[in-house]
Amino acid sequence: MKNSRINQLLLVKFPILFPIIYGSILYLFPQFETALIIFTILVLAETHFGATWPFFLSKMNLEFIKEKKINLIIVPILIVGLSIYGFFAYKNIFLLVFFIANIFHVTRQSSGVCKLYSKNSNEYSFQEKQIYFFNFIMLVIAYLRFYLPIIKSDHLFFLNILVLLYLFLISIYYIIKFNYSENYLTFITGMLIFFPACFVSNPVHVIIMGVTMHYTQYLYLTKHVNDSRNKLKSSILFSNKNYFITIISYSILMTILSIIGKSFDDEIFKNLILIPIIGQMLHFYLDSQLWRFSLKINRENTLKYLKEII
Repeated sequence: MKNSRINQLLLVKFPILFPIIYGSILYLFPQFETALIIFTILVLAETHFGATWPFFLSKMNLEFIKEKKINLIIVPILIVGLSIYGFFAYKNIFLLVFFIANIFHVTRQSSGVCKLYSKNSNEYSFQEKQIYFFNFIMLVIAYLRFYLPIIKSDHLFFLNILVLLYLFLISIYYIIKFNYSENYLTFITGMLIFFPACFVSNPVHVIIMGVTMHYTQYLYLTKHVNDSRNKLKSSILFSNKNYFITIISYSILMTILSIIGKSFDDEIFKNLILIPIIGQMLHFYLDSQLWRFSLKINRENTLKYLKEII
């Protein structure tokens, strides 16, 4: 039980160690930047995207899938088609939409993790509003830095002072109003995930460095649900062994396609990056359905297992 609490603290509530390690390697050993990106994508990012499929394709969800054919079959097919069309016809706009969807998805999970642990409705309401507000500001900053760009490197010192001052003041207010607890750590995790938008020079780090915390949260929680479902000895499609085989195989394949897409000048090879992107878009959407606890089936097949670890 003690180990479970420590694991939750380090992997779910406050997994700050991961962006610290990532940032330390990035700035102390810049010659390993590409290797760092590939390693993180392979070990955390794509495994986390891959974890959607055993979570979704559990036989416990078969009735849910049959009942919600439009939501869980037709809409994903439309997402694939629209992604292919958008990528080739309006690539810059599509990639911006993808970036926004990424931030929104991560923000929803951060809010959801806070709700999982917060018993005080006022505390959770404050957490949710601040996380959405702050991550929206990070989205605007990333857009103004990397897409236009209006914010230049000369502005970064003052920008970071302002952002850190806001985080400090909001932390003081939070602790005074709700007292210090591990809920504060979960809250500040949700606030810090996209903070790298204020200082990294390569936009890829905006969606990898801090988001390593999102990856570990998702992997820990989905693995727990998968393990709990297996303990019931119900007829599910993915056993614990198959769960790991699935996410590792998915990660290796998608990482290879990403590397090929970034490494070759040939247009055909470059376009292979679209396959991992489609996988991520499906992840964003399917999770919005599978973690909707307003639905009874998700409360029975997922939420009740999450409550076991609180």
